[in-house]
Amino acid sequence: MRRSLMDGHAQKRLIRKLDLERFIGSLAPQPNPQAKLEQYTTSEQIAANMLYLAAYTNGDIVGKRVLDLGCGTGRLGLGAAFLGAKEVVGIDIDRVAIKTAHENAELAGLDVELVNGDVNAIIGEFDTVLQNPPFGVQTREADRVFLVKALEVGGSTYSLHNHPEVDERLIKMLKSSGGMVQVQPSPFLERFISKYGGSVKAVYAMLMTIPKMFEFHRKLKHDFVIDLYIIQKAALDS
Repeated sequence: MRRSLMDGHAQKRLIRKLDLERFIGSLAPQPNPQAKLEQYTTSEQIAANMLYLAAYTNGDIVGKRVLDLGCGTGRLGLGAAFLGAKEVVGIDIDRVAIKTAHENAELAGLDVELVNGDVNAIIGEFDTVLQNPPFGVQTREADRVFLVKALEVGGSTYSLHNHPEVDERLIKMLKSSGGMVQVQPSPFLERFISKYGGSVKAVYAMLMTIPKMFEFHRKLKHDFVIDLYIIQKAALDS
């Protein structure tokens, strides 16, 4: 039986991060990832770190209207629903991903709205936007479209981006800690975000590992740093 996002005792208590990771890990991944869409699954640890910070450090999930831009199979959006978001909307251009997200929502018993379409189709206002956009490896500056839309419709935005440089020292540090390290924002991204009415509140580096998925991958796995940008929309002058 499906339940409203605000029903049940789980949303009225603190969810352990381990339980959140287990929930995210129970969701089916993209069955047929496409290189051109840069469809790499957000790991349980990265998704849980992102959601936990948003929910319990900043108060941006529980009881809030949440948008998952480029939701894929629903890991971030359904994770937000699991934590007690008031409403969750997810959108993705890939029909297979949205079908899988629907199946994940059904199995989890969570009532979320999932839309198959381009992110620019989204209108309205949301308290919080979650996104793991394409990093622009296959299509240059693909993440910029997501940032512009997030700043248009969201109050707070949690957005993952490629770290601007290869930093072996930082990779080693993240491997040993297994968590997050606060870093400085990319000057270019900071300027871009400011141009569209946002302010970078914090940036946290995390380690992402992807297995060999496509023919052009030469290694069995690849470790690299991604940055979680926490962005606040600038208040309008009265």
